[in-house]
Amino acid sequence: QVQLVESGGGLVQAGGSLRLSCAASGSIFSINAMGWYRQAPGKQRELVAIITSGGITNYADSVKGRFTISRDNARNTVSLQMNTLKPEDTAVYYCNYRGVGLNYWGQGTQVTVSS
Repeated sequence: QVQLVESGGGLVQAGGSLRLSCAASGSIFSINAMGWYRQAPGKQRELVAIITSGGITNYADSVKGRFTISRDNARNTVSLQMNTLKPEDTAVYYCNYRGVGLNYWGQGTQVTVSS
């Protein structure tokens, strides 16, 4: 079992910044990927950014150049720095952990960007 605890999120005006953090605990494998997904009302959950334990990153085209994902392997944490936020970034953001045959989700944190 892996537990994911998210923090950050909230309400911000367009053009502002927010930082999301997620701490993983439990049966953490050294080789894994952690990332962030989001789900807006009426839409499917979509990838925002992901980072492997080796530091390889992948971003959704819509956030490239604005969002930065990082992780601390020693602390099993992943963070998402979100800059130049847009109203279309409004969604519930979910932390995700993937190991060999494992896939866990956090409870989600709301990000609302006002125009």
